[in-house]
Amino acid sequence: MKVPLIVSVNRYYFDHNATTPVCPEAANALAEAAATLWGNPSSVHRDGQLVRSRLDKARRQVAGLLSCPPKRIVFTSGGTEAANLAILGSVRASAAARRHVITSSIEHPAVLSACAQLEREGVEVSYLPVDSRGLVDPDNVRRQIRPNTVLISCMHANNETGVVEPIAEISAIARERGILFHSDGVQATGKIPVSLDQFQPDLYSLSAHKFYAAKGSGALYIRPGLELQPIQYGGRHEAAFRPGTENVPGILAMGAAAAAVTDSTRIAALRDRLEAAILDGVPDVSVNGAGAPRTPNTTNLCFEGIEGEAMVIALDLKGFAVSTGAACSSGAVKASHVLLAMGLTEARAKSSLRFSLGRYNDEGQVDALVDAVAGAAAHLRRLSPTYAHA
Repeated sequence: MKVPLIVSVNRYYFDHNATTPVCPEAANALAEAAATLWGNPSSVHRDGQLVRSRLDKARRQVAGLLSCPPKRIVFTSGGTEAANLAILGSVRASAAARRHVITSSIEHPAVLSACAQLEREGVEVSYLPVDSRGLVDPDNVRRQIRPNTVLISCMHANNETGVVEPIAEISAIARERGILFHSDGVQATGKIPVSLDQFQPDLYSLSAHKFYAAKGSGALYIRPGLELQPIQYGGRHEAAFRPGTENVPGILAMGAAAAAVTDSTRIAALRDRLEAAILDGVPDVSVNGAGAPRTPNTTNLCFEGIEGEAMVIALDLKGFAVSTGAACSSGAVKASHVLLAMGLTEARAKSSLRFSLGRYNDEGQVDALVDAVAGAAAHLRRLSPTYAHA
């Protein structure tokens, strides 16, 4: 059964860090699972065991993407659940005396909210600053360690800027001190090579819909021998770490997408083409995270004197999907906590846009986006009371 990839006519998508299209390989796996693989993988009869064998294959495919043993992959409902299981599960399972956690100030809300919950439970949390490029200093991690530190959590790549953190160094520091290390790999998996056997985290979380699979599935790598307290109850599925009948269609799609991950060299070239053309053709634009290693598909640009939300709307009307790093809560647009942590003023943070490319973008789309950005920026600056017109 073949499912064609459907792309919207006259719409160009540059928001792949928010979600990705479902690739044909994942779509085919979804369709097959829905049509023919409807047995319960926990059942002992043939129908159930057929599905179980396909889940095992998907586990191997995801493990192959991460260079880790398949038995260490636990399927979840997504990156948020995986991060919560890693953080809450590991700290709650720790000895009572070890009640201190280290994380960074630029983490995804899935991590920050889990840490906030731990604080409500009496756990102390240290939030590390970043430099102007958005990088955590490993030496600062070392300085923040206490005798009762149980967990260090640092994202692999930032969702807003694409900045890749020095997690190999941080993981080594954690191992030296006998402290657990978790990395949120949601924005790294499928974009850059991830070899868990090289930097040896204890826990690594990922989300299927960030690498061309369907929403509603994710995974957590758990180091052998590690104790986690479940955050849900009801069964002994997924090695007793995550109860509930597995999302078979979503997991099979995730496995198929993991097996179909492609080299990012072409996407990196497109990102560089986009970034260079905007910097050359639009005045008063700067790159947030410049000088730091970044995922090859992401650029976050600050447009002086322009409200980011206004630019998003203007580009949307022209057929382009991009995003700001800001979160909208109760109708009020907030400046990105990531960009503020990097030292941007609130005004500059609110003037920033994220462009995140994917495998179905091409040079023609990039060039069309550059033209649209230039036109929208010129128009919005003519209307802006804060931009100093030449």
